[in-house]
Amino acid sequence: MKNAENVKIGIVGAGSWGTAIAGMLGEKGYKLDLWAWEPEVRASITEKRENDLFLPGVRLSENIRVSNDLDSVTGGKDLVVFVVPTHVMREMAGRAAQSLAADTVLVSAAKGIENKTHLTMTGVLAEVLPEHKDRVAVVSGPSFAAEVARGLPTVVAAAAPDPEVAAFLQQVFSTPFFRVYTNTDVMGVQLGGAVKNVIAIASGIVDGLELGLNSRAALITRGLTEIRRLGLKLGANPHTFAGLSGVGDLVLTCTGTLSRNHTVGKMIGQGKSLDEILSSMSMVAEGVRTARSVYNLSNKINVEMPIAHSVYQVLYESLKPDEAVYQLMTRTLKSELEDVE
Repeated sequence: MKNAENVKIGIVGAGSWGTAIAGMLGEKGYKLDLWAWEPEVRASITEKRENDLFLPGVRLSENIRVSNDLDSVTGGKDLVVFVVPTHVMREMAGRAAQSLAADTVLVSAAKGIENKTHLTMTGVLAEVLPEHKDRVAVVSGPSFAAEVARGLPTVVAAAAPDPEVAAFLQQVFSTPFFRVYTNTDVMGVQLGGAVKNVIAIASGIVDGLELGLNSRAALITRGLTEIRRLGLKLGANPHTFAGLSGVGDLVLTCTGTLSRNHTVGKMIGQGKSLDEILSSMSMVAEGVRTARSVYNLSNKINVEMPIAHSVYQVLYESLKPDEAVYQLMTRTLKSELEDVE
C-alpha cells in the first residue's frame, strides 16, 4: 500500500459533501483533482475558490483543481473517491473504468442502495469494476458537509474488506478535526448510512406532525432495530450498528436541522407533496430513492421493517402521514427484543 503522504487523489462529485472532502484534503496538503458536472460550479471554484451552489461561504484550497474531464480526474490516481448521487454511481464508475490504474483504491462516500439491483454502492463499484473489488471501500458516519467544511470535530468510519486498505484510508483522511476509525464490516457500515436516510424521513414526518420528542425518540430507537434486522440478514456485524455509521449517523440525520432527508419528511408532515418538495431542492435527498430499494429488498428477503415500509407507502402509495402513524402504533403487540438477536 502506498505511503499516505504521497497519494494522488481524484474526487468524483462536487456537491456539498464532495466539495467538503476536497476542501479538507486540500487543506491537509494534498494536491487533488475534483470532477464537477455543473459549469457554474467549475467556474465558481476556479474563479472564487468557493462552491457557491452547494457549499457557499467556504473558501477552498488552491490545491484543488476542478475539471469536467473525468479521465484527468481519475487517471493515474492512487485513490478515487466517488461522491455522486447513488442513482448515477454505476454510470460514473463505468465512465471511469478506462482511466483507472490497476492498483487504484476506490472509495464510496455516497449513502444509498441501488433501486434495481439492491446493491450497496461498493457493490455497484465492485460489479462495474471487478478488477478493483479487493480495493473498494467506504467512508461513512455522522458528518454534515457544512460542519466538516468549517473544521468542526467530526468522527467517521473507513471500512474495507482488507484491513490494510482501511488503515491507508484512515491515514489519508484523518486530520486534527476529522477522526477516522477503521472497520472491516463494509456491508454494515453502508446499510447504516443508507437506511438511516429512510428513517430520517420518518423522523421529519413526526416533527412535521408535531407529535413530540417522545415519538421521535421511539422512532429512532425502533428504526435502529429495523436497520440492524436487515443487516443481520445480509451478513453484517451487529456491533457495527451501535457505532458511528449506525446509531451515530442515525441520530444525526433524524435530529439535525441540516439533514435533507429530515427536511423532506418534515415538509410531508406539514402537508406538502413529494413532487413539490423535490422541485424546490437543489441537492439530493437520498432517502427518497432508498425507501424504494429498502421496501423491495426487505420484501424479497423477508425482513420485517414496518417504519421503512410506512415511509415507502407515504412517498409512493399516497398513504397519509397520520394514517401511517396510526398503522404503526396499532400493530400486533410483541416483545421489544423479538427478532433482534
